[in-house]
Amino acid sequence: MDTTIADQELVVLLDSASQPCGVALKRDVHGLDTPLHLAFSCYVFDDEGRVLVTRRALDKHTWPGTWTNSFCGHPGPTEPMDEAVRRRGRAELGLELDELQLILPEFHYRAVAVDGVVENEFCPVWVARATNEPLPNPDEVCDWSWMAWADLLAMNQTAPFMLSPWAQLQLDELRIAAVPGFWPA
Repeated sequence: MDTTIADQELVVLLDSASQPCGVALKRDVHGLDTPLHLAFSCYVFDDEGRVLVTRRALDKHTWPGTWTNSFCGHPGPTEPMDEAVRRRGRAELGLELDELQLILPEFHYRAVAVDGVVENEFCPVWVARATNEPLPNPDEVCDWSWMAWADLLAMNQTAPFMLSPWAQLQLDELRIAAVPGFWPA
């Protein structure tokens, strides 16, 4: 699926009803007045039931160096969301995904970083099982770790400042969500 114009990634802009209303270059969309746009997040589990958490590269435009969910990204115009999730898992972490499932279809958030950069996303949340170990792209991820789901939930309760704002909100909702069979107890 082509999600670029001349090697520039596109994001889908959304209206107030979360319906597509245009496109923008990803490099230009995040700023002090970021428009609502379409994104996704994914939490990846291994065969031992551990969740993969990643630390965003130190030169990322938004929330550099912040620990977060396994990965996130933006589907391109007309790109099916599940294909975008798989594409981004490969591009960011070298991961092939199995048992990909949409778990929070209506998640959205707005967050402002200390430098004033705004995230403003309609961001469905997915879960999946990894079929291989991560091979992170250093332009995207500077560190990663497998951890027990209960430990990640505890971290969100006791030290939420250690996590991206979207991960904090997602974990609050995922704590009570109906979950797939491989989800840790």
